[in-house]
Amino acid sequence: MSTDNKVILVTRRTRLEELVAQYNTEDQAAFVIKSRGGEFEDYRIEHNTYMESVSEVEAELKRSARVQRLERGFLPNFIFGPQDKVVVVGPDGLVANTLKYLNGQPVIAINPDPARFDGVLLPFSVEDTKAIFSDVLSERYQSKQITMAKATLNDGQELIGVNDLFIGPRIQISARYELSIDGKSEVQSSSGIIVSTGLGSTGWMKSIVAGAVGVMGGERKTESAMAWNDDKLKFAVREPFPSQATGTDIVCGEITQQSGMRVSSLMAGNGVIFSDGMVDDAIEFNSGVTVNIRAADQKGVIVV
Repeated sequence: MSTDNKVILVTRRTRLEELVAQYNTEDQAAFVIKSRGGEFEDYRIEHNTYMESVSEVEAELKRSARVQRLERGFLPNFIFGPQDKVVVVGPDGLVANTLKYLNGQPVIAINPDPARFDGVLLPFSVEDTKAIFSDVLSERYQSKQITMAKATLNDGQELIGVNDLFIGPRIQISARYELSIDGKSEVQSSSGIIVSTGLGSTGWMKSIVAGAVGVMGGERKTESAMAWNDDKLKFAVREPFPSQATGTDIVCGEITQQSGMRVSSLMAGNGVIFSDGMVDDAIEFNSGVTVNIRAADQKGVIVV
């Protein structure tokens, strides 16, 4: 039976839909993939599985709420109501992309294809939809809080990162900037800076550390991941270059709420800041721009 409950069902286009958008028809997309030695049938299987899962979840939600579908591309311009219930049908990255546009609304994250998606941020299966949504409606659910990173520019622009923030060049050139933290400052030339949250500490940040240790021939020690709700952030400078004008003393560390981190661009062009790998949503980071980095005040909330 329908009620005044409103659910925002967040989905994304499948790889097949992206290919059809690029090549106009499914047949043409299939021809291109096969001509390059790819297996097109996997795209169809993935698409069908995802669409079936979305349909099943939507049908179950409609039994007790009004449902509005929201495609990932519309997230930046959508205004969520404070009482909206938010359901995300994977993959994991879609959950991260959704959390940054919320203000404390709990997210029910559903894994549409357990054989394909790791599901670190997808604790529920399609079959769990009825039970977990009932628990959320009656406020009998448990949840985890997720700390997010916040970049605040001197022109007032802001950017939230659920996994990480990247500060550096848009293309494969060196970035030049001044980094300041804990009372120390240094002009650097590098491939950019990665700032990671607890949630993102097992992703891009982990690979950067592993690569640096491997290049130096050191032993790869297993570090315990940061807690998802840890209020500190970690940063690492990628490929810092030492010269008479640039240093390599401040290449990694922690960003606390007390210290924060400030980065001032010294680049004439091609400087960007983006979050969670979303280059299309990047903010310009060129000469005259300064960004302050610290943990965001608002937390992401995932139902578990």
